[in-house]
Amino acid sequence: MKEEDILLKKIGKEHSFKVPEGYFENLTSEVMDKLPEKEKVAFKEEPVSTWTRLKPLVYMAAMFVGAALIIRVASSDHKPVNNDVVAPEPETEVVSDQMIDFAVEGAMLDDYSLYVYLSDASVE
Repeated sequence: MKEEDILLKKIGKEHSFKVPEGYFENLTSEVMDKLPEKEKVAFKEEPVSTWTRLKPLVYMAAMFVGAALIIRVASSDHKPVNNDVVAPEPETEVVSDQMIDFAVEGAMLDDYSLYVYLSDASVE
């Protein structure tokens, strides 16, 4: 505390910095006078073409179409179809009518039993 008291006695309680009278009243005008003059740029308005107006709408439509396609592909159960692989045809024997008659006679089937047997086979 003693040091502070000694300093206050030497300096005093007055503000040591003073601004000249009317300094802030003329400051703005003096600063503006020192600045270089700006050239005024004249903006030339160019006519807006139809494409320039429609471009954002076309881009937005393309974005929605792309998003819809991506969602459709991602949400579907997409199984690639391989057209190169052909399913093998089942092997069948060529049987003559004589052989069929011989098999039916050997099985001792009457007409009704043969009909039931053939109708059950066609259901499966």
